[in-house]
Amino acid sequence: MQVLQVQMEVRPDPAEVSRARRWARSRLVGSGIEADEPVAETLILLISELVTNAVVHTGCPAVLRMLFPAQSPGGGSGGGAGGGVPGPFTSRGAGVGTVRVEVADASDRAPRQRCADEGDTHGRGLELVDGLADRWGWQPEGSGKRIWCEIDRAKGEEPLSRTRAASHAPPHLGRIRQSPDQVLT
Repeated sequence: MQVLQVQMEVRPDPAEVSRARRWARSRLVGSGIEADEPVAETLILLISELVTNAVVHTGCPAVLRMLFPAQSPGGGSGGGAGGGVPGPFTSRGAGVGTVRVEVADASDRAPRQRCADEGDTHGRGLELVDGLADRWGWQPEGSGKRIWCEIDRAKGEEPLSRTRAASHAPPHLGRIRQSPDQVLT
């Protein structure tokens, strides 16, 4: 499968989160995702949470990647550098219309989903990712790690994570996976 891949380097500075959001919005142009689509705002929120985690919890530079399905011939593929990249959509359940976000950093510490109390102002980032993404996980990469999430653009399908969130069930901590090939439980 051909994909359009764009990426930016992120410095370990909290101001980078807003820069990453602006950059991501600009890359949606030409990707086939309209700014007023609900998936656009969901992607921006997921990017904000993943970049915040990298900047705040690792203190290391990071790389933000967005991978879009290639547009059909004649549809254009503007919006940044990229091209055919083998194998980014290998997780089960992902397919045509799947958008993937990845944040790679130099920290070898595994991401940890926290159980924030009602009054806490921090600690809900991965809970949001769990509730909004169709799939997500992490894997070691070099001396660091890559955390990723995927959104399916297919209309009319309700992902498991949103169904579970709607039922007010507590988040399942076992959902963090070390490989995109592992099946959700």
